[in-house]
Amino acid sequence: MTQRVALITGASSGIGRALAIEATKRGYAVGLMARSSEGINETVKACEALINNTLTNQIHTCIGDVSVEADCKRFVDESLAKWGNIDVLINNAGISMRGIFVDTDLSVLQRLMDTNFWGSVYCTKYALPALLKSKGSVVGISSIAGFKGLPARTGYSASKFAMQGFLESLRCENLETGLHVLIACPGYTESNIRKTALDGNGLQQNESPLKENKLMSAEAVAEATWNAILGKRNYLILTLQGKMAVWINKWFPKLADRLTYNVIKKEPNSPFK
Repeated sequence: MTQRVALITGASSGIGRALAIEATKRGYAVGLMARSSEGINETVKACEALINNTLTNQIHTCIGDVSVEADCKRFVDESLAKWGNIDVLINNAGISMRGIFVDTDLSVLQRLMDTNFWGSVYCTKYALPALLKSKGSVVGISSIAGFKGLPARTGYSASKFAMQGFLESLRCENLETGLHVLIACPGYTESNIRKTALDGNGLQQNESPLKENKLMSAEAVAEATWNAILGKRNYLILTLQGKMAVWINKWFPKLADRLTYNVIKKEPNSPFK
């Protein structure tokens, strides 16, 4: 039997690490890509602890940046050289920002688009022939911010809207090829993304405006995402708050604007105070 293979970007922490661990539990070989060698090594240790010692050739790592096209191609090429097939590609790598647009340098939006949007495009482009052959799954880890534009998150929302538009188009193009495309929107999840969020000058903020231990766990997101992959779902929207945000924005957009603004305004160090 051919080994089932899942490639995951942004696998050094948070949701990416949890997705890799969940994939390993489900019997997949995993290709892991991230910028941090230290973080990705911790993910490898967690995955190796779940692998039966009689099984080998289960993990491949690639240190690279998804915003660099050549790194994405190298990740896919190395994975195919190792296993010969790809069954699932999870575009998880992403960065965020906090800052109102008038005070934000345009280079910040460029960086978010390069990582969140173009990173997904690059990896999908090079993995697609193998995924079409296996009738596999392309997954984008998006956000509620891909359905509802968030104040002080212009670059983040723009990049997630772009990712979702790309993936929806890809799904429509492949209605008769057997390719599965999932857009997963976790809502607020315990992760490192808010601490690494960029400010208006492009510097990491190194703090979170939320109580991380009160949020949905990365492990719960990973389990739900893998269930959605195996169930061939088109969309996954998590948390009650996330589902309500999407529903209210669809039917009562003005109310959604006001509610969203009020939530962001209450955050510590909000630019709207």
